[in-house]
Amino acid sequence: MLFRRRARMLRWLVCGRLGPVWMWKALLLFVALAFAGQLLGVIFNKSSVQPAARSIFSSPDAQGPSLGSCHPHTHIMFLKTHKTASSTVLNMLYRFGEERNLRFALPLGYQLGYPLPFNAHRVKGYRGPRAVEFHIMGNHMRFNKPEVEKVMPADTFYFSIVRDPVALAESSFAYYKEVAPAFRKAKGLGDFADDPRKYYDPRLRNNHYARNLLWFDFGMDHNANFSVALAQRGKAMIRRAFKLILISEYFDQSMILLRHALCWPLDAVVSFSLNARQQKPSSVGGLGGSWMGKAVAAAGVGGRGARLQAKSAPNLSLTEDQREKLRQWNALDWYLYKAFNKSFWEEVEKFGHAQMEQEVALLKLRRDDLARVCLRDGGKPVEAQRIRDRNIRPFQSGLVKILGYELQPGLDNATRTACLRMIRPEIQYKDVLDTKQFPRVAPAVLAPAGPPGPGPMGAAGGAFLRADSSRTAERLGVGEAGGRTVEEGGRDWDGSRLKKTNQTLLEERGRLR
Repeated sequence: MLFRRRARMLRWLVCGRLGPVWMWKALLLFVALAFAGQLLGVIFNKSSVQPAARSIFSSPDAQGPSLGSCHPHTHIMFLKTHKTASSTVLNMLYRFGEERNLRFALPLGYQLGYPLPFNAHRVKGYRGPRAVEFHIMGNHMRFNKPEVEKVMPADTFYFSIVRDPVALAESSFAYYKEVAPAFRKAKGLGDFADDPRKYYDPRLRNNHYARNLLWFDFGMDHNANFSVALAQRGKAMIRRAFKLILISEYFDQSMILLRHALCWPLDAVVSFSLNARQQKPSSVGGLGGSWMGKAVAAAGVGGRGARLQAKSAPNLSLTEDQREKLRQWNALDWYLYKAFNKSFWEEVEKFGHAQMEQEVALLKLRRDDLARVCLRDGGKPVEAQRIRDRNIRPFQSGLVKILGYELQPGLDNATRTACLRMIRPEIQYKDVLDTKQFPRVAPAVLAPAGPPGPGPMGAAGGAFLRADSSRTAERLGVGEAGGRTVEEGGRDWDGSRLKKTNQTLLEERGRLR
């Protein structure tokens, strides 16, 4: 009797409270059919599943044509010559090293003691010959091989880049018009070319920008009288020190030779032109923007010559006769350019013209693809003030506008990071690497700047200091870039004797080694 009552109660609960049994059966059948349909859709309707988006930087095209069984070079010294597209090359080195967590031989400030001959102690973190393994060195310096060898390993790959001295003079005049006294006095580049000695005084600071600038950057006496014997000795010294000399006018071909020499993937040598100047006239010049002080340090500007005022763009027009006069004025540079242009095309001949054309075409195609993905406005460079992100605005120096890029909006994190590396200006990129390599433990505080200097250099010397010894050393590096003198009796790597004078660095020629 008790059992029957409980059975009736259970049927009443199921049917009355939870619904009839047929409803539960129907519900179970519906769930089973839905699950089966979903499973069949996964199996047979592949198009309904959207694969995760892949970054363009992880595609097979990033590697480029096979390089065989070689191993990538990671010990690299790049002599960053002035106004030769060297900022673009340095960006490649920065990207390659950052992606692989390599150690950079960074300057205390923004240049490695330039314009003085390089000294190993200008490298941040240097503790003595080979005490620390540095992988990449590439900031502006005046080459001094014995000191470089104290920093870089014995298997380091040395390379540099040169440019036609006439084109280099045009860029240098535009960029350093208010820095080099010889340029500042001339109305235009043509006037300077007609009679350089009328404007040029070798004793004045920053006038090295006005004559044989390549020869100077390679560490030799740019004021020496030209002779074939001297030029040949200089060329021979450079050949012994450097395994590859690139040509700015043939930048894409240079990148292919460099890629094969270093055994690097294609993307490592794909670049967007950085630190390029606006070609059309500009009515506003001078140092400006939040990066003013750092720009001063990077350009080696100091003293009264650094007080830039708003002026019209410099006149760079030249007749063919004036172009020839500039070649004669920069005869040592012209000799180097002709010699290394010849050896460059000999390397292309060994490489194979057909293969070079194919790989240059691939490089250009890859650059276009990355520009479409990374850059706004179809990859066209824009004026700094149009760039919304202040952290990637190029600094402005001289009487021309330096252009930059804007990133395409809506990029995924991996793609945005890779694109940002390709367009980050040199000064800001150096700061990023410095922070990673030398992380700050204590909060940054401003240190006393001391008495202000006569121009922007005073601000640059104090505004970016931190209360620690490394930043104090950076201040010395910035001052040095403005043209400090050295102790009398020192020598360049080519044997030139250095002599200290008032605000001037003179060289008494010694015998070339």
